[in-house]
Amino acid sequence: MTFTANALSVRYRAGVRRALSEVTMSVPRGSLYAVLGPNGSGKSTLMKALLGTVQIEEGVAAVEGRAVDEWPRRELARHVGAVSQAESTAFPLSVRQLVEMGRYPYLGPLRPMGPEDRAAVESALERCDVSGLAHRQVGTLSGGEFQRVRIARALAQEPSALILDEPTASLDIRHEMGILRLLKRSAREGVTVVLITHHLNLAARFADLLLLLDEGRVVAEGPVDQVFRSEILESVYRWPLSVTLDPITGSPLLIPLDQD
Repeated sequence: MTFTANALSVRYRAGVRRALSEVTMSVPRGSLYAVLGPNGSGKSTLMKALLGTVQIEEGVAAVEGRAVDEWPRRELARHVGAVSQAESTAFPLSVRQLVEMGRYPYLGPLRPMGPEDRAAVESALERCDVSGLAHRQVGTLSGGEFQRVRIARALAQEPSALILDEPTASLDIRHEMGILRLLKRSAREGVTVVLITHHLNLAARFADLLLLLDEGRVVAEGPVDQVFRSEILESVYRWPLSVTLDPITGSPLLIPLDQD
């Protein structure tokens, strides 16, 4: 599944600066595509535009070559799993019940879960290392546990693509690395992954392509070695930086410098 944007602009209120301004980008099928940028650069708004949950002022956001607003919502949900930056539950749910909600696009409100649905849920629980939490109430979870459960719900959809906004927030090192390895493996298996993150070094290590945003505009898009350059990143993050190679992983490594 592919995602594209062509001269995409979004403005939340009249008279304020656009949250996105003439953004053009392309996410190839089966890639791990990381979206980077400072706070307020438009990363989360881009996610909403690709999912069709925010009004577009100009331009087009498309999924598989089809404008996102032309997709029936349930059909889109069968293909794209999403994990937003924050979420709250309105009523008590167990972990298993929350993950089972990932099967809703296939079941609707009345059809009971079948063997394939239960297998998808069990697989998602196991892949996110939350099987042991299945009977816990969601409200009793830590922030990191809840994050992994939300990712499991998206995986239970068995989607062709995943869009995740800061999915490793609140995770410890073990689970952060586990989720990133899971996303990388999913991409290798043909799932398109769009990852919004502030973790630049991990993005450089795991992503196939990077998109760098600043104040709602595209600064750079392309392979890691083309985007992950000190002169480009310094201009966006407005801080002196050095980019070298990690001697262990061989991936680019960003080091913030002192301003003195």
